[in-house]
Amino acid sequence: MLTIDRVSTGRALVSDELFAQLTARIAHDHPELASDLPARIMDQALAFLAACATATDPLGPSDLVDIGWHTFILHTREYADFCQRIAGRFIHHQPEPTPDDPPSRPEPIGAPISRATAAIAAAGFALDHELWGGPVADCTSKCTQCHAGCTDSPTR
Repeated sequence: MLTIDRVSTGRALVSDELFAQLTARIAHDHPELASDLPARIMDQALAFLAACATATDPLGPSDLVDIGWHTFILHTREYADFCQRIAGRFIHHQPEPTPDDPPSRPEPIGAPISRATAAIAAAGFALDHELWGGPVADCTSKCTQCHAGCTDSPTR
């Protein structure tokens, strides 16, 4: 498992070549995005995954950051290697329950995304606030896209 010592960007966690492949895939699959967004999305997805590596509670990405996570998962070998290097384990992508699923532990709306932004900042990564819902990462009251439908929890 990699020890992260104040890395300022998620981008620094992968090779330039892999980062370019991932951002190109985002740009291809999401042509509606502004040209600067694929790199920003991937940077934050990598920072999010690094935060998941040490989290004890579920963390959730924003809708935009989730695009980066989904894109990385498609590169299965690279994703598995990254997870092993960063977390010492595979970081699973667990969708949020649907309304038809049995009830589970209730949690305030936006709690996983609020924990994610706090964990990313605590790990020393720069936050791109715009990708997380605005200048204040207080998703319990301000975020309209909270709970993108994905979380990672080492306890699940």
